[in-house]
Amino acid sequence: MRKLSLLKKWDSLSPYRKLIFGFLVAIFVGVILLKLPFSLRENQNITVLDSLFTIVSAICVTGLSVVDVSQVFTPIGQLIILFFIQLGGLGVMTVSIMVFLLIGKKMSFETRELLKEERNSNSNGGITNFIKHLLLTVFVIEILGASILAYGFSKYYPLKRSIFYGLFHSVSAFCNAGFSLFTNNLEIFKYDKLISLTVSFLIILGGIGFVTINSIFIIKKKKFRDLSLTSKLALIITAFLLFIGTILFLIFEYNNSSTLKGMNFLDKFLNSFFQSVTLRTAGFNTVPLTNIRPATVFISYILMFIGASPGSTGGGIKTTTFGILIFYALGVLKRREYVEVFKRRIDWELINKALAIVVISVFYIIVVTTVILSVESFSTDKVVYEVISAFSTTGLSMGITAGLGIISKLLIVITMFIGRLGPMTVALAFTNNKKSLIKYPKEDILIG
Repeated sequence: MRKLSLLKKWDSLSPYRKLIFGFLVAIFVGVILLKLPFSLRENQNITVLDSLFTIVSAICVTGLSVVDVSQVFTPIGQLIILFFIQLGGLGVMTVSIMVFLLIGKKMSFETRELLKEERNSNSNGGITNFIKHLLLTVFVIEILGASILAYGFSKYYPLKRSIFYGLFHSVSAFCNAGFSLFTNNLEIFKYDKLISLTVSFLIILGGIGFVTINSIFIIKKKKFRDLSLTSKLALIITAFLLFIGTILFLIFEYNNSSTLKGMNFLDKFLNSFFQSVTLRTAGFNTVPLTNIRPATVFISYILMFIGASPGSTGGGIKTTTFGILIFYALGVLKRREYVEVFKRRIDWELINKALAIVVISVFYIIVVTTVILSVESFSTDKVVYEVISAFSTTGLSMGITAGLGIISKLLIVITMFIGRLGPMTVALAFTNNKKSLIKYPKEDILIG
C-alpha cells in the first residue's frame, strides 16, 4: 500500500518537479562518492559542502571549483567527476530513459514530457530516434576530440596519461563543463594551437545544441535555408557573438601584461578567440582572468548571460532567446503587429516566455549578488562575475571561488543548479501552471 501511495505521489508531480528530483538524487549519490576514501588522494580531505559544490558544478556542467581537482582527487575521483559531467551534459532524465530503453521498457507520455523539458524541446515525439542520434553524435565528437587532444598532450606527458587527459578534457569541453586536470586550467597551453583550437571547437559543437548538429547532418544539400528556425538563429547568433567577443577581447586586452601582452599577433588573436568561445558557458581559460580590464569584465557579463543554444550542454538565457528579443525590439521600432524572423511569424506566447526568462534571470542575479556582497569583502565586479558565471554554468572565475564563505558557496551551488535546469523550469516547478481563464478590462499605462 505504501509503495502504491508513493507511486501515486510521484505520478501527481509535474514534469518540472520530477526533473528537479532526478537531479537532486544524482547529486546526493555524487556527494557520497566523492567523500569516500578511494576518491581522495592520501592526506587529502574535503568537507561535505566542498563535495556538494564539486558535484553540483560537475552535473550542472559549470566548472567552478573550491578545490584543485588535479591535486585533491585520485584518478578514480576524477573519473567520478567525469561521469557526472557526462551525466549533466546528456541530462539525468535522458540517461535514465536510455537505461529503460536498453532493458526493453516502453516510455509513457509523462516520461516523454520529462525528456522534452530537460532537452528544452518543443516536441516529445520521436524520442527513441532522438536518443540514438544524440548518443551517436556525442560518442563520435567526444572520441574524435579525445584522440586529437591525446596526441596534443603526448608532447608533454607519457602516453597513458595523455590518453586520460585527452578523454577527460574532450568530455569536459564538449559538455561545456570547463573542468581541467591542470592547476592553472589550460594556461600552460596558451601557445599550443592544436590543443586550444580542439577544445574551442568541442565547446562550440556542444554549445550549439544537438538539434542543430543533427539538422546540419540530416540535410543532404547542406543549404542554410533548409535548416529549422531554431538552428538558423542558433548558428547566426553564435557566430556573431564569437566574432564580437574575439575582437573586443583582443582590443581590450591587447597590451594587458596579465593576459595578452608579450604574445605575437596570431597568438593574441587565437587566445582572444579561445576566451570568446569559453565565455559562452565553457569555463576553460588559457590566460589568467584575475586582472582583466573593466571593459573586458563588462563584455564577459553579457556573453556569459546570453550563453549557449537551446538543447545544448551549455547554460545562459540561450542564443535564441537573445535573438528573439532583438527581433522583437526591431519589430516594435518598425511598428509591426507581429515579430517576424526569416519570413516567419513568432507566436506571442514565445515572446512572453523569452521576456519572462530574462526578467527572472536578471532579478535572481541581482538578489544573489546583493546577498553575497553583504557577507563577503570581494569587489563588486568579481562577485557579479562569479554569480553570472555560476548562473550561466560558465565556470570562469576572477579567483574568488575558493575564498567564499559557507553562505556564499551555498548560494553559488543553488545558482548553478537553477542555471542548469533553467530559471523557467525551476519557477514553474513551484508555481501553479494552470492557465487562467479570467480576463480583466484593458487599461493603458504610460511607459518609456
